[in-house]
Amino acid sequence: MLCDECGSNAAHVHMIKILNGVKSEKHLCESCASSAGEACFSAGIHFSVNDLVKAMFSQELSAADEIELACPNCGMVFSDFSRSGKIGCNVCYSIFHEQLEPILRRVHGTNNHTGKVPKKAGNLIRLRLAVKGLRKDLEQSVEREDYEHAARIRDDIRLLEKQLATQEVDSHGT
Repeated sequence: MLCDECGSNAAHVHMIKILNGVKSEKHLCESCASSAGEACFSAGIHFSVNDLVKAMFSQELSAADEIELACPNCGMVFSDFSRSGKIGCNVCYSIFHEQLEPILRRVHGTNNHTGKVPKKAGNLIRLRLAVKGLRKDLEQSVEREDYEHAARIRDDIRLLEKQLATQEVDSHGT
């Protein structure tokens, strides 16, 4: 594909802009892209993921800079996150919860971790996730007015909740 500007060089920079719902595409060579100020990708320029995160959330971070809470564990203030893109310690997540929640939701689509479950200690977690999934299925069945299926799901949820209660009692040693 040739550059949309000069028409002679191969286009290596492909940009899609969506502005007010209108989509526009440009296919530019590196020299046209850098001269237009659209992009500058050359071998001498390096950027880190932290710089990218910092740039992506500059609006949220500038608003959050007004509240200067400090982490009692590591002493980090939220404005430090805006400069580095890194959290100081695990306590920072609870201290800066209100500021971090919209950022995490924007990046990951949710603010709940849905990663892997450990095999040895993860049975309680697996049961809770199964109940959560069945509750979603139950809601969908009720919406579809498939009450027989909903009743079976309800019974499965009750069975899993009994197992969950038994396992929680066993894990607490009471």
